[in-house]
Amino acid sequence: MHALHRPTFFTTFCCWLLGLLLCTSAVSCSQDQKAQLKDALPDGLTKAGGAQPKLDSVYIVKYMAAEPKFKDQTEWAKKFYRERDFRLGWFRNHELVPQARTLLGVINKAADEGLDPKEYKTKDFDKLFSDLEAAQGDSTRRNTLEKEIDVALSGTYFNYASDFYRGTVDPRAVKAIDWNIKRNKIKLHKALMTILKERESTYGYYDFEPLHPEYDRLRKALSDYRTIQRNGGWATLPAGTRLKPGDASPAVAALRARLLGQDAAAPAATAATATPTVAVSNKPGQPATVAPAAVKYDSELVAAVKEFQTENGLKPDGIVAGETLRLLNIPVNQRIDQIMLNMERWRWIPKKFEASYLLVNIPEYTLHVVEDNKEAFTMPVIVGKTLNATPVFSDKMEFVVLAPYWNVPYSIIDKELRPKLAANPQATLDRLDMEVVKGWGAKATPIDPSSVDWANLTPKTWKYTLRRRPGPKNDLGDVKFIFPNSNDIYLHDTPHDELFSQTKRGFSHGCVRVAEPIKLAEYLLRDKLGWDRTAIMDTIAGRREKYVTLPEKLPVYLVYFTTWVDDAGKVHFRDDIYGHDKALAKEYFN
Repeated sequence: MHALHRPTFFTTFCCWLLGLLLCTSAVSCSQDQKAQLKDALPDGLTKAGGAQPKLDSVYIVKYMAAEPKFKDQTEWAKKFYRERDFRLGWFRNHELVPQARTLLGVINKAADEGLDPKEYKTKDFDKLFSDLEAAQGDSTRRNTLEKEIDVALSGTYFNYASDFYRGTVDPRAVKAIDWNIKRNKIKLHKALMTILKERESTYGYYDFEPLHPEYDRLRKALSDYRTIQRNGGWATLPAGTRLKPGDASPAVAALRARLLGQDAAAPAATAATATPTVAVSNKPGQPATVAPAAVKYDSELVAAVKEFQTENGLKPDGIVAGETLRLLNIPVNQRIDQIMLNMERWRWIPKKFEASYLLVNIPEYTLHVVEDNKEAFTMPVIVGKTLNATPVFSDKMEFVVLAPYWNVPYSIIDKELRPKLAANPQATLDRLDMEVVKGWGAKATPIDPSSVDWANLTPKTWKYTLRRRPGPKNDLGDVKFIFPNSNDIYLHDTPHDELFSQTKRGFSHGCVRVAEPIKLAEYLLRDKLGWDRTAIMDTIAGRREKYVTLPEKLPVYLVYFTTWVDDAGKVHFRDDIYGHDKALAKEYFN
């Protein structure tokens, strides 16, 4: 029998070292495998929570359709979730993103935008969030709630954002509103992705901000006027008040309170500025009351009245009577409604204007010329009478026409010229410097006016054109500016410059007459070789109609804003000359 072999010290040491190396390697492999496993986890899979739930189109459509206020926003929801492969939008690793609370805070302040917060509080999110917190130990229940909350938040956003960015009223659905400006094409699902920081945008969606600074100014005005409303409104002047600078009247105190505030309502009375108060008896048995002092209408208050008149489109003469008195006594509630209606119109405006364009604000009777995003100049305009309202629309200007013919609309032939033309056609045309032609433009040829049966003329039998020749009698003056459109509306000169001295300038048959046509023509043709002021004036003097094509088509907007805030922060109001505010109010406040 052999004796038992005992290991040497060297052998024992080698075995111990080998074991240590194997153990270290095993630990290292285990750590690497964990790191690789973590990197391989799908989005939303967390150590404790498991996979983030996903949606599908059936769930989204069913959920949105079940809620009347979400139903119209279904297409936006489908686009939003389809682009994200139906992943949840408002959760990260089972945690609500901060934008969820931001959205609900914005909705709580919807009144600041002239909107009703109740319209957007469709779901009880406090309860949903509470239920979600309680369900953290039950992954099935938690996932169900996460899906519901996610689509509910999206539906709430689209419901609010649709009103905030696109308007609560569809102007094309109500004819009396008259608004055919090209549409705001904001894509709400893209806006929501911006809010959730999943895409970049040059617009302020991520802060729930408006798209236009003009809207933002009106929002500030709305806040200011509501403060006035909460403080009891403003003073009302007695009916029949008439004040000229230097007059003394008890009404001055009310006027001062109206324009300069309550703190300025009672200046110190002196012998030079006020008459004493007097006792006025009431009914028998009642104590006498004291009539207010007749305070002088001083220079400080005159300046305030003139500023008010300017801001309301009146001649700043400082006289308080008539229109000035009427506008001073419009209640603050009415002005608040007017501001809200015009904020609504800004939601209809395209999200971005071109860098350069022309804009005619009809109630303001003003043309604004904008170049490289800055106002280059303005000029007064004349717009349509109430019965011939200038339509609200947008298009692109293509031509400047020098020494234009005026083609008389059939409506004017029928209502104004028919009897005279029937009685003596040639003499009438000679007196009006007109001619009847067949054909159009340079190919038009005159015909004998006596060959037309003027007495029995109808739109179907009228196959010619009645036009006034270029010259001093021409209704279009020396220049017209054409942006081809189905309304047959354009800008043009006028021989009746005296009408521009009026503050309310609704005199045309629908087209827009400009006060400085040559200045506008020079501006539009400034980059057109060979068309400086001299060439323009020589062409006009030749009395031969000439179409000049613009180097680039220029956008034109004919809009209708009855209130706005200028760069100095002054709020301007204008009358609702065509009743469009009234028509919009029926829809907006319903």
